[in-house]
Amino acid sequence: MKDFLPKVSIKVNDKIYLKDPESSELGRKIIAGSIEMIEELGFENFTFGKLAQRISSTEASIYRYFESKHYLLLYLVTWYWSWMEYRLMFGLANIDSPEERLEKAITLLTEQVKEDGAFGHINEIKLNKIVICESSKAYLTKEVDTENREGIFSAYKQLVARVSDIVLEINPSYKYSHMLVSTLIEGAHSQRFFADHLPRLTDIVEGEDAIIEFSKEMVFQSIKKKNGK
Repeated sequence: MKDFLPKVSIKVNDKIYLKDPESSELGRKIIAGSIEMIEELGFENFTFGKLAQRISSTEASIYRYFESKHYLLLYLVTWYWSWMEYRLMFGLANIDSPEERLEKAITLLTEQVKEDGAFGHINEIKLNKIVICESSKAYLTKEVDTENREGIFSAYKQLVARVSDIVLEINPSYKYSHMLVSTLIEGAHSQRFFADHLPRLTDIVEGEDAIIEFSKEMVFQSIKKKNGK
């Protein structure tokens, strides 16, 4: 997998940005700085003015890349889901058994994220924390239907569909595959948050990553064929 890393390019819907941040050093500084600041301050307290000061630029320069901080958040979240799909594709490439592929997919979607190394300006660990804490703010808006029609959320939907297809390989009659996978992802994020901040809302089991193991149990029990059917 590492042989491929230098060649990887994560594509983000061009309707999200005014100028591709990957096209310039300043754009990459905007992305790197925004990840640092949103993880540090929270999305509500983050502003383009503060970001400009952090990266020694101007607010006007940042607005040339993104219409608003909402679109910057959409960019970060979309990049994350595209990166997760890329990880999934490589992680499952040489696994024939759908059960093994599903187990691996669950692990990739629910484990603690590590830095990738292929994207020097992006800290995937901090971006994961942003997705856990802030990603719902990207779509729980009045503009969600318009943005959805523009394909803004296609990266997340593609990721869910990819894992949903594996579920249906195992049990073609299972009716709730997309619901199951999106619940898996969102639920694992909530449990990571609870483990860090509200531990009495989750379970910590010595000697295992309880979130991964619970997620596997939940998914496989849900799709188990009933009465031998």
